[in-house]
Amino acid sequence: MLRSEAFITRAQSSEPDTARAISDVLAQLSCPDLALIILFVGEGHDLPTLEHALAPLDGVTRIIGCTTAGEIASGGYLEGQIVALGLPRSLFRVATGCLTNLHRFSPETARDLAFELRAEVTFSTADWANEVAFLLTDGLSMMEDQLVWALSEALGQSPLVGGSAGDGLRFGKTFVLHGARFMTDAAVLAVLRTPCRITAFRFDHLEPTDQRMVVTNACPAQRLVREINGMPAGPEYARILGKDPQQLSPFIFAANPVVSKIGDEHHVLAIQRVEPDGTLRFFSAIEPGLVLRLAQSTDLEAHLERELARLAPKGERPTILACDCILRRLEAENTQTRHRISRVLDAYGVTGFNTYGEQFNLVHVNQTFTGLAFYPPDEDTDAMQASAFFPRQTGAPANA
Repeated sequence: MLRSEAFITRAQSSEPDTARAISDVLAQLSCPDLALIILFVGEGHDLPTLEHALAPLDGVTRIIGCTTAGEIASGGYLEGQIVALGLPRSLFRVATGCLTNLHRFSPETARDLAFELRAEVTFSTADWANEVAFLLTDGLSMMEDQLVWALSEALGQSPLVGGSAGDGLRFGKTFVLHGARFMTDAAVLAVLRTPCRITAFRFDHLEPTDQRMVVTNACPAQRLVREINGMPAGPEYARILGKDPQQLSPFIFAANPVVSKIGDEHHVLAIQRVEPDGTLRFFSAIEPGLVLRLAQSTDLEAHLERELARLAPKGERPTILACDCILRRLEAENTQTRHRISRVLDAYGVTGFNTYGEQFNLVHVNQTFTGLAFYPPDEDTDAMQASAFFPRQTGAPANA
Protein backbone atom coordinates (compact mmCIF):
# COMPACT_ATOMS: atom_id res chain seq x y z
CA MET A 1 0.00 0.00 0.00
CA LEU A 2 1.16 3.50 -0.78
CA ARG A 3 2.27 5.78 1.99
CA SER A 4 -0.11 8.70 2.57
CA GLU A 5 2.54 11.20 1.52
CA ALA A 6 2.53 9.66 -1.97
CA PHE A 7 -1.04 10.64 -2.75
CA ILE A 8 -1.72 13.84 -0.78
CA THR A 9 0.79 16.69 -0.89
CA ARG A 10 1.69 18.79 2.15
CA ALA A 11 3.36 22.19 1.81
CA GLN A 12 4.37 24.97 4.16
CA SER A 13 6.50 28.09 4.38
CA SER A 14 7.86 30.01 7.35
CA GLU A 15 8.93 32.91 5.11
CA PRO A 16 7.53 36.12 6.67
CA ASP A 17 7.30 37.88 3.29
CA THR A 18 3.88 36.94 1.90
CA ALA A 19 4.85 36.92 -1.79
CA ARG A 20 7.83 34.68 -1.16
CA ALA A 21 5.86 32.45 1.23
CA ILE A 22 3.03 31.70 -1.21
CA SER A 23 5.51 31.24 -4.06
CA ASP A 24 7.34 28.70 -1.89
CA VAL A 25 4.13 26.84 -1.03
CA LEU A 26 2.87 26.70 -4.62
CA ALA A 27 6.28 25.45 -5.79
CA GLN A 28 5.93 22.51 -3.41
CA LEU A 29 2.52 21.64 -4.89
CA SER A 30 1.94 20.24 -8.36
CA CYS A 31 -1.03 22.54 -8.85
CA PRO A 32 -2.30 21.43 -12.30
CA ASP A 33 -2.55 17.85 -11.00
CA LEU A 34 -4.58 18.84 -7.92
CA ALA A 35 -8.34 18.74 -7.55
CA LEU A 36 -8.23 20.88 -4.41
CA ILE A 37 -5.79 23.06 -2.49
CA ILE A 38 -6.65 23.83 1.15
CA LEU A 39 -4.71 26.84 2.42
CA PHE A 40 -4.26 27.95 6.03
CA VAL A 41 -2.87 31.46 6.45
CA GLY A 42 -1.17 32.56 9.66
CA GLU A 43 -1.12 36.00 11.22
CA GLY A 44 0.85 38.77 9.56
CA HIS A 45 0.34 37.81 5.92
CA ASP A 46 -1.02 40.25 3.35
CA LEU A 47 -4.25 38.87 1.90
CA PRO A 48 -4.31 40.99 -1.32
CA THR A 49 -0.82 39.66 -2.12
CA LEU A 50 -2.12 36.12 -1.69
CA GLU A 51 -5.13 36.83 -3.91
CA HIS A 52 -2.83 38.13 -6.64
CA ALA A 53 -0.62 35.02 -6.44
CA LEU A 54 -3.60 32.63 -6.48
CA ALA A 55 -5.48 34.33 -9.32
CA PRO A 56 -3.74 32.35 -12.14
CA LEU A 57 -4.88 29.10 -10.50
CA ASP A 58 -8.53 30.14 -10.20
CA GLY A 59 -10.50 27.98 -12.58
CA VAL A 60 -7.62 25.49 -12.90
CA THR A 61 -7.58 24.08 -9.38
CA ARG A 62 -10.23 24.45 -6.68
CA ILE A 63 -8.89 26.51 -3.78
CA ILE A 64 -10.36 27.01 -0.32
CA GLY A 65 -8.83 28.17 2.94
CA CYS A 66 -8.97 30.58 5.85
CA THR A 67 -7.03 32.70 8.28
CA THR A 68 -6.02 31.01 11.51
CA ALA A 69 -5.32 31.26 15.21
CA GLY A 70 -2.24 29.12 14.56
CA GLU A 71 -1.15 26.51 12.03
CA ILE A 72 -0.28 22.81 12.23
CA ALA A 73 2.15 21.10 9.85
CA SER A 74 5.64 19.62 9.91
CA GLY A 75 6.99 20.65 13.29
CA GLY A 76 3.57 20.62 14.99
CA TYR A 77 2.21 23.92 16.28
CA LEU A 78 3.31 26.86 14.13
CA GLU A 79 2.71 30.61 13.99
CA GLY A 80 2.66 33.07 11.12
CA GLN A 81 3.15 30.42 8.44
CA ILE A 82 1.27 29.43 5.29
CA VAL A 83 0.31 25.76 5.24
CA ALA A 84 -1.40 23.76 2.48
CA LEU A 85 -2.77 20.36 1.53
CA GLY A 86 -3.15 19.30 -2.09
CA LEU A 87 -5.59 16.54 -3.12
CA PRO A 88 -4.85 14.90 -6.51
CA ARG A 89 -7.33 14.77 -9.37
CA SER A 90 -6.58 11.08 -9.87
CA LEU A 91 -8.23 10.20 -6.55
CA PHE A 92 -10.59 13.07 -5.74
CA ARG A 93 -13.51 14.81 -7.35
CA VAL A 94 -14.25 18.11 -5.64
CA ALA A 95 -17.02 20.67 -5.87
CA THR A 96 -16.81 23.93 -3.91
CA GLY A 97 -19.10 26.84 -3.24
CA CYS A 98 -19.50 29.75 -0.87
CA LEU A 99 -22.26 31.31 1.17
CA THR A 100 -21.96 35.07 1.55
CA ASN A 101 -23.82 37.59 3.71
CA LEU A 102 -24.12 35.19 6.62
CA HIS A 103 -25.75 37.95 8.67
CA ARG A 104 -28.75 37.41 6.36
CA PHE A 105 -28.41 33.63 6.49
CA SER A 106 -30.91 31.60 4.49
CA PRO A 107 -31.20 27.89 5.38
CA GLU A 108 -32.75 27.23 1.99
CA THR A 109 -29.76 28.74 0.18
CA ALA A 110 -27.38 26.64 2.27
CA ARG A 111 -29.31 23.45 1.58
CA ASP A 112 -29.48 24.23 -2.14
CA LEU A 113 -25.71 24.73 -2.26
CA ALA A 114 -25.05 21.40 -0.55
CA PHE A 115 -27.45 19.60 -2.90
CA GLU A 116 -25.79 21.16 -5.95
CA LEU A 117 -22.26 20.29 -4.85
CA ARG A 118 -23.23 16.71 -4.04
CA ALA A 119 -24.87 16.30 -7.43
CA GLU A 120 -21.78 17.69 -9.18
CA VAL A 121 -19.39 15.13 -7.68
CA THR A 122 -21.84 12.21 -7.70
CA PHE A 123 -22.71 12.32 -11.39
CA SER A 124 -19.06 12.22 -12.44
CA THR A 125 -17.91 9.50 -10.01
CA ALA A 126 -20.91 7.45 -8.99
CA ASP A 127 -18.70 4.36 -8.59
CA TRP A 128 -16.49 6.05 -5.96
CA ALA A 129 -17.96 5.05 -2.63
CA ASN A 130 -16.78 7.66 -0.16
CA GLU A 131 -18.02 11.22 0.24
CA VAL A 132 -17.38 13.90 2.86
CA ALA A 133 -17.94 17.64 3.21
CA PHE A 134 -15.43 20.14 4.62
CA LEU A 135 -16.63 23.52 5.89
CA LEU A 136 -14.68 26.71 6.67
CA THR A 137 -16.57 29.61 8.25
CA ASP A 138 -15.91 33.19 9.27
CA GLY A 139 -15.07 32.55 12.91
CA LEU A 140 -16.69 35.77 14.11
CA SER A 141 -19.94 35.40 12.15
CA MET A 142 -21.70 33.56 15.01
CA MET A 143 -23.58 31.55 12.36
CA GLU A 144 -21.97 28.12 12.68
CA ASP A 145 -24.87 26.57 14.61
CA GLN A 146 -27.39 27.51 11.92
CA LEU A 147 -25.01 26.49 9.14
CA VAL A 148 -24.41 22.94 10.31
CA TRP A 149 -28.11 22.29 10.83
CA ALA A 150 -29.00 23.42 7.32
CA LEU A 151 -26.07 21.77 5.56
CA SER A 152 -26.31 18.44 7.39
CA GLU A 153 -29.90 18.05 6.30
CA ALA A 154 -28.86 18.28 2.64
CA LEU A 155 -25.70 16.18 3.01
CA GLY A 156 -27.58 13.12 4.22
CA GLN A 157 -25.23 10.36 5.37
CA SER A 158 -22.10 12.19 4.22
CA PRO A 159 -20.10 13.44 7.22
CA LEU A 160 -19.67 17.18 7.66
CA VAL A 161 -16.44 18.38 9.29
CA GLY A 162 -15.15 21.91 9.59
CA GLY A 163 -13.52 24.73 11.49
CA SER A 164 -14.07 28.41 12.22
CA ALA A 165 -11.45 30.79 10.84
CA GLY A 166 -9.23 32.60 13.33
CA ASP A 167 -7.39 35.85 13.89
CA GLY A 168 -4.79 34.81 16.44
CA LEU A 169 -5.94 35.98 19.86
CA ARG A 170 -7.09 39.35 18.58
CA PHE A 171 -10.64 38.28 17.64
CA GLY A 172 -10.75 41.20 15.25
CA LYS A 173 -11.56 39.96 11.75
CA THR A 174 -11.44 36.48 10.22
CA PHE A 175 -11.48 35.48 6.54
CA VAL A 176 -12.34 32.46 4.44
CA LEU A 177 -10.89 31.84 0.99
CA HIS A 178 -12.70 30.64 -2.13
CA GLY A 179 -10.85 30.61 -5.42
CA ALA A 180 -8.60 33.67 -5.24
CA ARG A 181 -10.84 35.76 -2.99
CA PHE A 182 -10.73 36.24 0.77
CA MET A 183 -14.11 37.08 2.34
CA THR A 184 -15.65 37.90 5.69
CA ASP A 185 -19.24 37.18 6.71
CA ALA A 186 -18.98 34.04 4.56
CA ALA A 187 -18.53 30.29 4.61
CA VAL A 188 -16.93 27.92 2.11
CA LEU A 189 -18.08 24.35 1.55
CA ALA A 190 -16.18 21.60 -0.31
CA VAL A 191 -17.74 18.24 -1.12
CA LEU A 192 -15.18 15.50 -1.82
CA ARG A 193 -15.78 12.13 -3.46
CA THR A 194 -13.04 9.51 -3.62
CA PRO A 195 -12.21 5.81 -3.67
CA CYS A 196 -9.90 6.46 -0.71
CA ARG A 197 -11.00 5.48 2.75
CA ILE A 198 -11.82 8.52 4.89
CA THR A 199 -12.58 8.71 8.59
CA ALA A 200 -14.30 11.73 10.07
CA PHE A 201 -13.41 12.13 13.74
CA ARG A 202 -13.94 14.35 16.76
CA PHE A 203 -12.51 13.97 20.23
CA ASP A 204 -11.57 15.94 23.32
CA HIS A 205 -9.63 15.22 26.51
CA LEU A 206 -12.18 16.63 28.95
CA GLU A 207 -14.18 14.86 31.65
CA PRO A 208 -17.38 16.40 33.08
CA THR A 209 -17.48 16.89 36.84
CA ASP A 210 -20.50 16.94 39.17
CA GLN A 211 -20.25 20.73 39.54
CA ARG A 212 -23.40 22.06 37.84
CA MET A 213 -24.59 25.54 36.97
CA VAL A 214 -27.77 26.76 35.28
CA VAL A 215 -27.93 29.47 32.61
CA THR A 216 -30.69 31.79 33.85
CA ASN A 217 -30.30 34.72 31.41
CA ALA A 218 -28.78 34.48 27.93
CA CYS A 219 -28.92 35.88 24.41
CA PRO A 220 -28.23 32.89 22.10
CA ALA A 221 -28.01 35.01 18.92
CA GLN A 222 -25.11 36.98 20.40
CA ARG A 223 -23.69 33.98 22.30
CA LEU A 224 -23.94 35.94 25.53
CA VAL A 225 -24.66 34.49 28.96
CA ARG A 226 -25.67 37.27 31.35
CA GLU A 227 -26.60 35.22 34.40
CA ILE A 228 -25.62 31.86 35.87
CA ASN A 229 -27.56 30.55 38.90
CA GLY A 230 -29.41 33.88 38.97
CA MET A 231 -26.16 35.83 39.45
CA PRO A 232 -24.01 37.89 37.03
CA ALA A 233 -22.34 35.25 34.85
CA GLY A 234 -18.69 36.27 35.04
CA PRO A 235 -18.48 36.71 38.82
CA GLU A 236 -20.51 33.53 39.41
CA TYR A 237 -18.27 31.49 37.11
CA ALA A 238 -15.24 32.90 38.93
CA ARG A 239 -16.81 32.05 42.32
CA ILE A 240 -17.36 28.45 41.23
CA LEU A 241 -13.68 28.26 40.27
CA GLY A 242 -12.61 29.87 43.53
CA LYS A 243 -11.05 32.81 41.70
CA ASP A 244 -11.36 36.57 41.61
CA PRO A 245 -13.31 37.81 38.54
CA GLN A 246 -10.29 39.93 37.61
CA GLN A 247 -8.32 36.70 37.09
CA LEU A 248 -10.55 35.49 34.26
CA SER A 249 -8.53 35.17 31.04
CA PRO A 250 -8.30 32.94 27.94
CA PHE A 251 -5.92 30.66 29.86
CA ILE A 252 -8.45 30.28 32.70
CA PHE A 253 -11.23 29.56 30.20
CA ALA A 254 -9.07 26.95 28.46
CA ALA A 255 -8.29 25.21 31.76
CA ASN A 256 -11.87 25.33 33.10
CA PRO A 257 -14.34 24.69 30.26
CA VAL A 258 -18.01 23.93 30.65
CA VAL A 259 -19.95 21.18 28.90
CA SER A 260 -23.55 20.23 28.27
CA LYS A 261 -24.10 16.55 28.95
CA ILE A 262 -26.68 14.46 27.11
CA GLY A 263 -26.69 10.80 28.14
CA ASP A 264 -23.15 9.49 27.97
CA GLU A 265 -21.98 12.20 25.59
CA HIS A 266 -20.93 15.77 26.27
CA HIS A 267 -20.47 18.84 24.11
CA VAL A 268 -17.88 21.43 25.04
CA LEU A 269 -19.18 25.01 25.18
CA ALA A 270 -16.13 27.21 25.52
CA ILE A 271 -15.97 30.77 26.83
CA GLN A 272 -14.37 33.37 24.56
CA ARG A 273 -14.11 36.30 26.96
CA VAL A 274 -15.74 38.21 29.79
CA GLU A 275 -17.35 41.51 28.83
CA PRO A 276 -16.88 44.70 30.90
CA ASP A 277 -20.33 44.27 32.49
CA GLY A 278 -19.50 40.71 33.64
CA THR A 279 -21.38 38.97 30.82
CA LEU A 280 -19.69 35.87 29.42
CA ARG A 281 -19.34 35.60 25.64
CA PHE A 282 -19.15 32.03 24.40
CA PHE A 283 -17.88 30.53 21.13
CA SER A 284 -21.29 28.95 20.52
CA ALA A 285 -24.97 29.66 21.18
CA ILE A 286 -26.19 29.09 24.75
CA GLU A 287 -29.89 28.81 25.56
CA PRO A 288 -31.50 29.99 28.82
CA GLY A 289 -32.24 27.07 31.11
CA LEU A 290 -29.31 25.01 29.88
CA VAL A 291 -27.58 23.03 32.62
CA LEU A 292 -23.81 23.24 32.31
CA ARG A 293 -21.16 21.18 34.04
CA LEU A 294 -17.66 22.25 34.83
CA ALA A 295 -15.17 19.97 33.07
CA GLN A 296 -11.64 19.00 33.98
CA SER A 297 -8.74 18.20 31.70
CA THR A 298 -7.11 14.84 31.43
CA ASP A 299 -3.55 14.48 30.08
CA LEU A 300 -3.71 16.37 26.77
CA GLU A 301 -0.56 14.83 25.32
CA ALA A 302 -1.36 11.22 26.25
CA HIS A 303 -4.95 11.53 25.07
CA LEU A 304 -3.93 13.04 21.73
CA GLU A 305 -1.35 10.35 21.06
CA ARG A 306 -3.82 7.60 21.98
CA GLU A 307 -6.52 8.92 19.66
CA LEU A 308 -4.16 9.55 16.75
CA ALA A 309 -2.78 6.04 17.16
CA ARG A 310 -6.32 4.71 16.77
CA LEU A 311 -6.49 6.54 13.44
CA ALA A 312 -3.31 4.74 12.35
CA PRO A 313 -3.89 1.01 13.03
CA LYS A 314 -1.36 -1.60 11.97
CA GLY A 315 1.25 1.00 11.16
CA GLU A 316 -0.90 2.90 8.68
CA ARG A 317 -0.14 6.60 8.46
CA PRO A 318 -3.12 8.48 7.04
CA THR A 319 -2.91 12.10 6.02
CA ILE A 320 -4.75 13.93 8.80
CA LEU A 321 -6.55 17.23 8.18
CA ALA A 322 -7.27 18.76 11.59
CA CYS A 323 -9.32 21.59 13.06
CA ASP A 324 -7.86 22.06 16.53
CA CYS A 325 -9.48 24.57 18.89
CA ILE A 326 -7.31 27.50 19.93
CA LEU A 327 -8.19 26.74 23.58
CA ARG A 328 -6.40 23.39 23.34
CA ARG A 329 -3.30 25.19 22.13
CA LEU A 330 -3.60 27.73 24.94
CA GLU A 331 -3.84 24.90 27.45
CA ALA A 332 -0.69 23.33 26.00
CA GLU A 333 1.12 26.64 26.32
CA ASN A 334 -0.16 27.29 29.84
CA THR A 335 0.92 23.82 31.00
CA GLN A 336 4.24 24.10 29.15
CA THR A 337 3.49 21.01 27.06
CA ARG A 338 3.36 22.76 23.68
CA HIS A 339 6.62 21.22 22.46
CA ARG A 340 5.53 17.72 23.46
CA ILE A 341 2.14 18.18 21.77
CA SER A 342 3.95 19.43 18.68
CA ARG A 343 6.08 16.29 18.58
CA VAL A 344 2.93 14.15 18.62
CA LEU A 345 1.29 16.18 15.85
CA ASP A 346 4.47 16.00 13.79
CA ALA A 347 4.89 12.26 14.31
CA TYR A 348 1.41 11.59 12.92
CA GLY A 349 1.73 13.98 9.98
CA VAL A 350 -1.10 16.29 11.01
CA THR A 351 -1.86 19.32 8.84
CA GLY A 352 -4.43 21.92 9.80
CA PHE A 353 -5.11 24.99 11.89
CA ASN A 354 -6.19 26.31 15.27
CA THR A 355 -9.82 27.38 15.16
CA TYR A 356 -12.40 29.53 16.89
CA GLY A 357 -14.73 26.51 16.84
CA GLU A 358 -15.25 23.14 15.20
CA GLN A 359 -18.15 21.62 13.29
CA PHE A 360 -19.04 17.94 13.25
CA ASN A 361 -22.23 16.88 11.48
CA LEU A 362 -25.11 18.58 13.32
CA VAL A 363 -23.12 20.29 16.05
CA HIS A 364 -20.88 23.31 16.45
CA VAL A 365 -18.50 22.70 19.36
CA ASN A 366 -15.30 23.97 20.94
CA GLN A 367 -12.12 22.70 22.54
CA THR A 368 -12.08 19.59 20.34
CA PHE A 369 -9.70 18.03 17.84
CA THR A 370 -11.87 17.45 14.78
CA GLY A 371 -11.02 16.45 11.24
CA LEU A 372 -10.58 13.94 8.45
CA ALA A 373 -8.12 11.07 8.06
CA PHE A 374 -7.37 10.11 4.44
CA TYR A 375 -6.06 6.62 3.64
CA PRO A 376 -4.59 5.46 0.31
CA PRO A 377 -6.99 3.29 -1.67
CA ASP A 378 -6.56 -0.47 -1.49
CA GLU A 379 -5.03 -2.12 -4.51
CA ASP A 380 -8.17 -4.24 -4.83
CA THR A 381 -10.70 -1.65 -5.99
CA ASP A 382 -13.56 -3.89 -4.87
CA ALA A 383 -12.31 -3.35 -1.34
CA MET A 384 -12.47 0.44 -1.44
CA GLN A 385 -14.88 0.69 1.47
CA ALA A 386 -15.26 3.26 4.22
CA SER A 387 -13.37 2.70 7.45
CA ALA A 388 -15.22 1.36 10.46
CA PHE A 389 -13.21 3.41 12.93
CA PHE A 390 -15.10 5.13 15.73
CA PRO A 391 -13.11 7.36 18.13
CA ARG A 392 -13.93 7.39 21.82
CA GLN A 393 -16.44 10.21 21.56
CA THR A 394 -17.70 10.55 18.01
CA GLY A 395 -16.39 9.32 14.68
CA ALA A 396 -17.80 8.15 11.44
CA PRO A 397 -16.60 6.63 8.19
CA ALA A 398 -17.35 8.56 5.05
CA ASN A 399 -19.99 7.14 2.79
CA ALA A 400 -22.23 8.26 0.01
